[in-house]
Parts: sequence; structure tokens; C-alpha cells
Amino acid sequence: MEATGTDEVEKIKSKFMSAWHNMKYSWVLKTKTYFSRNSPVFLLGKCYHFKSDESGELSTDGSNFEKINMEISGNVDEFRKDFISRIWLTYREEFPQIKGSALTTDCGWGCTLRTGQMLLAQGLMLHFLGRAWVWPDALDMENSDSESWTTHTVKKLTASFEASLTAEREPKILSNHHQGTLKRNCGDNEMRNEVYHRKIISWFGDSPLAAFGLHQLIEYGKKSGKIAGDWYGPAVVAHILRKAVEEARDPELQGVTVYVAQDCTVYSSDVIDRQCSFMDSEKTDTKAVIILVPVRLGGERTNMDYLEFVKGILSLEYCVGIIGGKPKQSYYFAGFQDDSLIYMDPHYCQSFVDVSIKDFPLESFHCPSPKKMSFKKMDPSCTIGFYCRTVQDFEKASEEITKMLKSSSKEKYPLFTFVKGHSRDYDFASSPLREENDLFSEDEKKRLKRFSTEEFVLL
Repeated sequence: MEATGTDEVEKIKSKFMSAWHNMKYSWVLKTKTYFSRNSPVFLLGKCYHFKSDESGELSTDGSNFEKINMEISGNVDEFRKDFISRIWLTYREEFPQIKGSALTTDCGWGCTLRTGQMLLAQGLMLHFLGRAWVWPDALDMENSDSESWTTHTVKKLTASFEASLTAEREPKILSNHHQGTLKRNCGDNEMRNEVYHRKIISWFGDSPLAAFGLHQLIEYGKKSGKIAGDWYGPAVVAHILRKAVEEARDPELQGVTVYVAQDCTVYSSDVIDRQCSFMDSEKTDTKAVIILVPVRLGGERTNMDYLEFVKGILSLEYCVGIIGGKPKQSYYFAGFQDDSLIYMDPHYCQSFVDVSIKDFPLESFHCPSPKKMSFKKMDPSCTIGFYCRTVQDFEKASEEITKMLKSSSKEKYPLFTFVKGHSRDYDFASSPLREENDLFSEDEKKRLKRFSTEEFVLL
């Protein structure tokens, strides 16, 4: 009885924490973001121009489209459609209990895992859907005003408390719009894309069986000394994502691998080995690779000399974003305008969605409005991601990024480097990991422990 009582207290505490975080972060969703009409906007390698004869700023919520001509309006719509189509993964509550804990929410501690999920999701979208794909329903998203968000938060606080006392869950009502998503008249290609769209989201579901869901990522994090409720840094998350992809059993995922740079160095032969590592000797195709590079953009504060390099990276179509943030908050950076970064924020707590049901609602997995942050506010600790479909794509990307690193570096040493050969050729321990009961090598464990102590605390 005592244990049951303790669990109930934890559940009530968890619900209040979720409601508190919604009160704390709901302003992020209700505030408008303004973009200059006179500067291009970059989003994961795509460039959008809002330029017109009029001066001033443009809101992305559509509130002042009538003030500009149709050509500019079209560009804004294309940008909004592109941004909303990216997969948004946020705090969730009331999901199945995490193994080894009483936690049913990641509010307050899971933001870097969520930004890592967003980066990996973008890599998978490039792999299965291509960069040109956009969600057909993107512009049907309702952009809620401040009153509705505030009202929703207050209602959620009251309902959570009442549900805690009565042991009842809030009812989940699916709109007719969501129930009929796959029933609309569309061609075979659009149907195929919609199937993959849902499948990718389902891999990030908050259930123990989801390949890249929070439950699985936490299990892999345990091998580096992390447990549910701990704070995770960008470098640790990079290694956890690599392990999750490596261990994924879905046949669809066998054509993708992840490589994590060692000490700011990408060893080309190690990457190519991963791309050519099909277990089936009859397969002649190579794997696509997602390359993750944990870096520091300065000491205690971000060095502004790195701004042009970060902008250059985000202007590449094979860039899958940056796991970063500002001190005490992790964000997923996906673009920029001038000296401001465009990001998605994981800090809004949403209800658990069962992605195993047919036609599960998609709306909460897509962010209705982009946010901007000055580059100088960025925490120096981050992980940069790239996607390369073939070995030839990797070789081309490594050449292009190397030129960019050299031209942007005012220091003696670039931010990171591409080196020919294997890591073992430079007296580093190689890291093919096949031990069933030990998913991280001793060398990796040391590296992860070092990252854990050096990185900033994320709330």
C-alpha cells in the first residue's frame, strides 16, 4: 500500500510538472515570429525570398499576407509548407511507464533527446521521401492564437488534477479531418509518401517497441551511465542515436547507418566501411549514412567567428540540422535569416499519441510556426548532422564541407576535419561493436563520460 501511495504521489507530481511546463513554455507557441522581407531565408538547404518593394517585416502566421503581392505570398506559403512538413517531437505526458522508473513524461529533462529525434527524423525523411517532399495538409494546420493557448493550458492544469484524483485519463478525440487523412483521393505516389510519412513518425512513438522512441533511447543511454530523468548533452545523444539505428530491426531501416565523428574528426574509410557493411553478401547497394559531428563553437560562449560556417552548413541540402540550443534549453536548429537561427522547440508538453492505431492524428507532430534566436545566444556545445545517400555523395560532401571549413576558419585549426583512412591508422581504437551484452566499447564509454561532464545542463 505504501508503494502504491508513493506511485500516486509521483503521478500527481508528474501531472503538475507537465502543466507547469505548459504554462512556462506556451508563450513560445503563441508569439509571432517576424522575418525580414529584404533577406533570404534558408531552411535545411532551401532558400526562400520574401523581397518586395515595401520595407518592414513579415509574419509567418499569414496575418499580413494581404499587404504583399501574390508572388511574395506564394514564397511565404512555400516556406511555411516546407517548415511545417518537418517532424516536430516535443515533451509528452501519460505515455507507458519507462522501464526502471515511475516516469510517464519527459517534461523537464528530455529536450535534447527530442531534438536528437528531430534531427534523425529529418535524415529519414531525406532517405525515404526526399528533400522536395512536403506534407499536403501542412497549410491546413490551425495557428492558435494566444487566448486559445492560454485557455488550453489552464484547462489542462485543471483536468490533470481532476484526473489524478479520479484515476481517469483525459479523453482523446480524433477530428474528422485526421480520421480521413488517408481516405482522400490521391495518386499512388502521394499515397506511398503518406505511408512513409506515418511510418517515420511511428518509429519515434513514445512506446517501448518504437525503434527510436524515448523508451529505446533511454535503454541505450543506460550503457553510458544515463537513466530516465537525467540530462543529456548533444554528443551523448549522437552516440545514442547511432546505437539505436544500429540495433533497429525493421527491414526498411537496414539501408541506413549512422557515423559519429571521433574527437572532431571524420575518418573517411570508416564512413565508407559503414556504408558498405551489408551483412548479406549478395547485396551490391551501399547504405545511406547520417554523419553526426559533436563540436564546440567556442569556450564558455559561442564564438561569433563560427557564424558564417554554421550558416553555410544550414544552407546545404544534405544538412539534417543541428542539435543545440541555448544554456539550459535544447533546440533543433534547421535554418537561418541574417544572424538569427530558425529552430523548433521541444519544450511544449503534449499528450501521448498511440502511433500504433490506424490513422493516428498527425497534427501534434508538426510545428505550426518557426521561431528565431540570435546566433550569439547559442550554447557552444552542439552536434551537426549530414545525410549522404551514396559513397559518391559522401565524397562530394566531404570535399565541399572541407572547403567551407577552410574558408570560414580564422583560427589555426578548423572546427572539425575529414581525414582519409581509418581511425585505427591514427592509433585510435576502432569501434565495430558486436558484443550482445555491451553496446558501447570501453573507448566509447570513456568518451561518453567525458562528454557528460563537459556539456551544459539541459532543462
